Amino acid sequence: MAVVIRLKRTGRRNRPCYRISVADSRRPRDGRTLETLGRYDPIEPDKAKQVTLNIERARDWITRGALPSHTVRNVFTRAGVYEGFGNPPKPRDRSGRKAETKRRTRRLASKAANAKAKTERRDARTAAKKAAKAAAGAEEGGE
Repeated sequence: MAVVIRLKRTGRRNRPCYRISVADSRRPRDGRTLETLGRYDPIEPDKAKQVTLNIERARDWITRGALPSHTVRNVFTRAGVYEGFGNPPKPRDRSGRKAETKRRTRRLASKAANAKAKTERRDARTAAKKAAKAAAGAEEGGE
């Protein structure tokens, strides 16, 4: 089971508030969670009140291998969760997305190459027709 630490949106429209929660990565964003670690309110003007967090539980989940999302990693860094840990963990590997992008890029490149080849063939036919007309005109004028 891949465990992630991510934000779960609460609040109302245009006034977001998030719960920092630990969940199975296969669950939906606002679905069932294993544990709630705290709260993040980005609209709060007082920076000290923006984050309410159980730092010890967050450290425990990270040592057990839970992967934080990018935003949660930034919140944890500001809250001091990684102090004494060394460097914060690197972002999750999203190579699947890179592979899809490469496939799309390759497909678009082959389409562009095919279009270029088609244009070159059309230009060659046009040049051949012009040369044939010029040759035919030279033969008639030479008789």
